[in-house]
Amino acid sequence: MTPAVHAARFAELDAATLYAILRLRVDVFVVEQECAYPELDGRDDDPGTLHLWIADEAGTAAYLRMLDEPGGDVRIGRVAVAPRARGTGLAGRLMLEALDRLGDRRCVLDAQTYLAGFYERFGFATVGPEF
Repeated sequence: MTPAVHAARFAELDAATLYAILRLRVDVFVVEQECAYPELDGRDDDPGTLHLWIADEAGTAAYLRMLDEPGGDVRIGRVAVAPRARGTGLAGRLMLEALDRLGDRRCVLDAQTYLAGFYERFGFATVGPEF
């Protein structure tokens, strides 16, 4: 059975789900990637932020968020997959769901260089300096 994609605004997230999402993000971005930065950036509870995730029997397996940006763009960010679920297509499923929810709005994102090919599959192009 294919796990469902869940979507919720911040106020709709129960404490256990929010904790699991934030733990995945910290485990991937701060601990695994050794990036010391403010993971909790104050944007999770913005009224226009939509959280998408997939859970499996072990908990939150994959996550991304969609942010409303000034000017009407949507920013996809915090795309993370738990190590146990990598290579299973969950990030791609979340991206397709996010892009489906955009409608006719323009979408932007920032990504590390090694992920450029992944995002190109969804129509994104590299612009700007490498990081």
